Amino acid sequence: VQLQASGGGLVQGGGSLRLSCAASGRAFEGRYMGWFRQAPGKEREFVAGITWSGDSTYYADSAKGRFTISRDNAKNMVYLQMNNLKPEDTAVYYCAAGKPVLGTGYDYWGQGTQVTVSS
Repeated sequence: VQLQASGGGLVQGGGSLRLSCAASGRAFEGRYMGWFRQAPGKEREFVAGITWSGDSTYYADSAKGRFTISRDNAKNMVYLQMNNLKPEDTAVYYCAAGKPVLGTGYDYWGQGTQVTVSS
C-alpha cells in the first residue's frame, strides 16, 4: 500500500483545511485508516480514525467537534476536514493504514503534509 497525503498549507486561526490521502494497492481494501500528526519537538499523536465501512469514527479529544474523517472506498481516498483551526494544530499530518487485524496498529504511512495555523 502506498499512501499520499495532500491538502496541507498555511491558514489563519479559525480557518479550515481539507486533507486528502490517496491510497494505492489492493491492501487498502478492508483496512481501518487513521490520521496522525506530529508537531515540532513532540511525539506523533493520533488524530482520527475510520473503519472500512465508515460506520465508526474515532477522534482525539483535541479533534472532536472540529475535525471530521471520512472515506471514499471507490476512489481509495480518506479525508480529514479540519475546521476552526488553532495554532496548536500546527503539525505534519500523516495518514496511515491499519493492519489487517483491527486494533493491532498501522503498517503503512504516508509521507505527511504540513499544516501551519497562524494566530
